[in-house]
Amino acid sequence: METSTTTLLLKDGRDKPVHNRHPWIFSGAIDRLKGDAQPGDLVTVADHRGTPLATAYYNPKSQIQARILSWDPAEPVDHDFWLRRLRRAVEARAMLGLVASGQLSVSSEEHGTEGRLATDYRPLTTACRLVNAEADGLPGLVVDRYGDHLVMQCLTLGIDRRKGMLANRLVELLQPAGILERSDADVRGKEGLKQVVEMRHGQAPPPEMTIHENGHAFLVDVWHGHKTGFYLDQRDNRAAAAQPTLLAGKEVLNVFAYTGAFGVYAAAAGARRIVQVDSSHPALEAAERNMALNGFDQPDDELIAGDAFEVLRYFREEGQQFDAIVLDPPKFAYSQGQVERACRGYKDLNWLALRLLRPGGLLVTFSCSGLVNADLFQKVVFGAAVDAGRDVQVLRHLGQSADHPVLLSFPESAYLKGLLCRVW
Repeated sequence: METSTTTLLLKDGRDKPVHNRHPWIFSGAIDRLKGDAQPGDLVTVADHRGTPLATAYYNPKSQIQARILSWDPAEPVDHDFWLRRLRRAVEARAMLGLVASGQLSVSSEEHGTEGRLATDYRPLTTACRLVNAEADGLPGLVVDRYGDHLVMQCLTLGIDRRKGMLANRLVELLQPAGILERSDADVRGKEGLKQVVEMRHGQAPPPEMTIHENGHAFLVDVWHGHKTGFYLDQRDNRAAAAQPTLLAGKEVLNVFAYTGAFGVYAAAAGARRIVQVDSSHPALEAAERNMALNGFDQPDDELIAGDAFEVLRYFREEGQQFDAIVLDPPKFAYSQGQVERACRGYKDLNWLALRLLRPGGLLVTFSCSGLVNADLFQKVVFGAAVDAGRDVQVLRHLGQSADHPVLLSFPESAYLKGLLCRVW
């Protein structure tokens, strides 16, 4: 069991976020440390009077110097603590039908079940997020499931110090065939950590594996692919946007296509022509193979490698039009100082798309920049619509898939936002 021997005292008047159960404590809110905490150690968070409020792990090298694990400072942070948190997260995915309840292999009087991750799959979907960091009460830890393998990301020093133990708890809970650590996100640099990609347990996943999502098959490279290999957070949006009533017989433009997941869904919905644009030749090659894997070999389909803005401008100059356009760009804003420039980029991108849509066409547009909230993003798209002279109806607000939950006390966890629009 870990114990805290250090108290982190907050400045007078800076304890409200803790009382509101926000898990981050920034350096500017800290008065002093009472004790000798090493980076990654547990600390007791207290108000300026010394009243204990929570237990967190500490990293003086980060702007976010403490991340709260428990709002009960008396709760032991031991083997059972980590197992309970992991079990709670996995059971939430079982409620979504993404993990069979019999796959939880640690028995207890309450649950009394044993199983193995590699068995009893839900046939339509075999990949999902199991642990979503702060939103699941495990700040800095991401765990994704791909078939009977797990991919974990340790994004903070506190989690990185405990990753061996956490991998062991995941083995106890789920008995996966293997656990790959993909701790290669840029955010680790802010924690004073280097990037790491290595096996933590069991068999290494193959260089390329096949997953199933809502009945569609996709080739995934969990070793080198974006995020942990696939954009699992777009699962629900792909299903929402690619309905036969919306896309059957239509021409679809998929921009920032990556490996073509939206394209596969569009083909399954009956789209007659799909044009996929991405800057990466290997990604587009994978997109082509994903289309073939699902039995779609449409002669009018097209793959275009190039800068999205330049391609859209070219289409505009050539007078090309489409019935539906998907815009799923990478993050444009990594800091508050980049938000204004990011919004200009989103506006330009959406303006170009709006000029390419036929009357009654669909625009499916996203931002994954956490610093650009849903309200601001909608205002940006509104500005693009005004400048393009188009009337735009919002049919549906979109967000990350249900296995990427949003914690109400942590609005930062709502990073993905999107709009499904009809354009006149």
